[in-house]
Amino acid sequence: MSPLPGISVVVPVYNAEATLRELIARVEHTLKELGCPFEVVLVNDGSLDRSWEVVESLAHAHDWVRGMNLMRNYGQHNALLCGVRAAKYPITVIMDDDLQHPPEEIPRLLEKMAEGYDVVYGTPESEQHEFWRNLAARFTKLTLQSVLGAETARKVSPFRALRTQLRDAFAEYQSPFVSLDVLLTWGTNRFGAVTVRHEPRRIGRSQYTFWKLMTHALNMTTGFSVLPLQLATAVGFTFTLFGILVLAYVIGRYLILGINVPGFTFLASTIAIFSGAQLFALGIMGEYLARMHFRMLERPPYVIQSATSESKSAGSQNNA
Repeated sequence: MSPLPGISVVVPVYNAEATLRELIARVEHTLKELGCPFEVVLVNDGSLDRSWEVVESLAHAHDWVRGMNLMRNYGQHNALLCGVRAAKYPITVIMDDDLQHPPEEIPRLLEKMAEGYDVVYGTPESEQHEFWRNLAARFTKLTLQSVLGAETARKVSPFRALRTQLRDAFAEYQSPFVSLDVLLTWGTNRFGAVTVRHEPRRIGRSQYTFWKLMTHALNMTTGFSVLPLQLATAVGFTFTLFGILVLAYVIGRYLILGINVPGFTFLASTIAIFSGAQLFALGIMGEYLARMHFRMLERPPYVIQSATSESKSAGSQNNA
């Protein structure tokens, strides 16, 4: 692998005071062996514990550690957007704060990237989560696949390496609904994946619950894809065709046999089917209108309360 120009490691932090020091120590050991400039950007996403105090302590002890403290909890992808915009080296590595992504696996991502990819995902050998969490994660990946239109979406992981220059493709993005993986497709279609070790969580519990993952999948689909609208169109067309067939049956039965189709139940069920299809389509259109409304409000994806260095990322900022 050719010499690397520099690596920025971005870590969204939420209630991780117990793991941050070990994470930084392992990242330092791994990146020093690569022999290139590096930094670690820790984005505190409204932690309820002493995570920000630990971040400040680490930044004081290491000049290559930078911390950014958000005003409140905005969500993992919003924090990632903040960190990616703050990165100063040509390659950005993104990983979680819970040590489930071993820093020792970073070189494998970089080796795969050297093959010509712009984004490389570290796909775990086996998921170390509960059944429902794994099920929701698979659904999210399938949703992402429909958005990206790429088989690589099945291998998407929070453990990623990307070329920092890709952020230019979404430099002006301002919306509270963020999906970094979708935003990356605005800048490239060269995605790769490599299998990496995935360690079990030793401390605490994951903040990404089943319902949060499902909500993220919904936001990702309605925020970056027209697939639901196409689905609503297909449903509407199907039930319209069904209605025409029912009408033809009723008229044909009367003209041929001279018999009316009896029964209030038949009529009520037909009306219920059509009403349900209409409400389904209206609900999907309402989701899109809501996202247009939020974008018109120009709500920022994050607001920075304070930082441990003079450099602050693009986006909304608030000097402490």
